[in-house]
Amino acid sequence: MADINIEVTDTIDITDVTCPITFVKSKVAIEELEEGEVLQIHLNSGEPLENVPRSLAEEGHEVLKKVDNGDGTWELYVKRGAD
Repeated sequence: MADINIEVTDTIDITDVTCPITFVKSKVAIEELEEGEVLQIHLNSGEPLENVPRSLAEEGHEVLKKVDNGDGTWELYVKRGAD
């Protein structure tokens, strides 16, 4: 993904929960945003990193960027899609 400047609207940390709650918390958070706003999600590698971006994309949102923090966690940037 291209290195882009992203203006974040809201941030959540889901490193303390497991699937499927990771997706549920992410979905609730992004649905509170307006179309075009960006949610930054702090999540663990492994199953959350595989499932959350895929599931949000299936819901019509755009995954902008994934950033490896180098400690087993990632930052995921997702733009809210249209309803």
